[in-house]
Amino acid sequence: MTLLGTFLHTLETTLPVFAMVFIGLGLRRLGWIDTNFINTASALVFRATLPTLVFLSIVRADLDTTLNPALLGFFVAATLASFLFCWLWAIRAAPTIDRGVYVQGAFRGNCGIVGLALAASLYGDFGLSAGGLLLGVVIISYNALSVVVLTAYQPGQTASWGRILGDIGRNPLILAVVIAVPFAWSGLQLPNWLMTSGDYFASLTLPLALMCIGGTLSLSAMRTDHKLAISASVMKMVTLPVLCTFAAWLAGFEGRELGLMFLFFASPTAAASFVMVKALGGNDRLAANIVALTTLMASVTVTAGVFVLRTAGVA
Repeated sequence: MTLLGTFLHTLETTLPVFAMVFIGLGLRRLGWIDTNFINTASALVFRATLPTLVFLSIVRADLDTTLNPALLGFFVAATLASFLFCWLWAIRAAPTIDRGVYVQGAFRGNCGIVGLALAASLYGDFGLSAGGLLLGVVIISYNALSVVVLTAYQPGQTASWGRILGDIGRNPLILAVVIAVPFAWSGLQLPNWLMTSGDYFASLTLPLALMCIGGTLSLSAMRTDHKLAISASVMKMVTLPVLCTFAAWLAGFEGRELGLMFLFFASPTAAASFVMVKALGGNDRLAANIVALTTLMASVTVTAGVFVLRTAGVA
């Protein structure tokens, strides 16, 4: 395939995902969707349609191929290294009161929606099933590390680890993975009508979730704290994906597994980071700016990254 052909094929993979985000932004500006719709749809995705999608993708998967302990272990190690790197950088880049917000925005990606959507677009069923297994690791590590750094810089704020662990244990995505893996190993088959109904329901997930992300973007909100938000966004969308993907390649990962990890490393900052910052009394304006900037940047940086990996023949 020529260089131009590779680039066009890359655009065909990534543009549909980001087009849905910008459609959501447009619909919100037109007034066709509002905050109530976004809140209801986001809750439906989180509690029902996304867990259904993850469950079905794992049940259909060949776990001998998709369940890779080395990949899961590397992602945990890379996440921890990224977290510590961001924290050290924040000591010189951000005011003390904003360091926790900066660090969380710089390392916590929206893997559950954007990362999974890109994985499905690029690698089909493998991307969904392997990405679903990786989500279990993502949810636990991101939530725990976020609480550590946010409470470290919010005077008077403490986090209840019992509550946090309880929330993780009740997380619908975690439950979907925990139920799906032994089900897949057992070889039990669900009735065809149930699988088809589940597919219909799960198919709502990605377009609905991506439109909700677009609907929550606020371009006007980016007028303040822009320097700090830009710094964190460049760290999230450029520096860390390059470093982590290169480290994964050096560790021997290639093909679909390397591509999958890049997509998760390169996902824009999760909207959940804003929710956690607001709950702990931090600079929620800065958190919102980072979410918005990284989401807008992702359409360029992810496309460029996929193009480079494909051109190099390693993913």
